Amino acid sequence: MPGDPFVIVNKRTNELALIQDNRVQTIVSVATGKTIELTPEGIFTITVKAKNPYFRKKNIPGGDPKNPLGARWIGFDANGTDGRTYGIHGTNQPASIGKYVSQGCIRTQNEVISSLYPLIPIGTKVLVTSSRKSFDELGKQNNAIK
Repeated sequence: MPGDPFVIVNKRTNELALIQDNRVQTIVSVATGKTIELTPEGIFTITVKAKNPYFRKKNIPGGDPKNPLGARWIGFDANGTDGRTYGIHGTNQPASIGKYVSQGCIRTQNEVISSLYPLIPIGTKVLVTSSRKSFDELGKQNNAIK
C-alpha cells in the first residue's frame, strides 16, 4: 500500500532504497551476489529479524567479530525459503560494500543496517531487481509511491 514501508534493492547499481510515506527516504550502498543468479529477483516479504544474528552455516555466535552477518539480519522469503536463507544484513567486511561478492544475501555497513532495522517491520515487501529505472519509478510501478 502507498505509505507503507517498501524496500527496493537494485542489483544493477548495488543500492538499496527505503520507501516510506510515499517517497524514497534513504538510499544506501550494498553488496549483492558474486553472480547475477545468486541474489534472487522478485517481490518478497520480510519474515525474520534478528539483532546480532547467529551464523548457522559456520556455527559463529552473534556479536563475534568473525560473524559475516554483522549487527542485524532482516530475512525475506526468496525462493520459498523461511527468511533464514536470504536477507539484508550487516558485515564484518565493510570494504566489500558496493561490490558483487555475496553468496546471495544483500549486505551493507553495520551502522546502516542498525539504522534501517527499526524502520523495516516484519511483513514489509522487498523488491529485488536489476533495473535501469529510478527508485521513484520502481516505487510507483509497485504501488509503494502514489
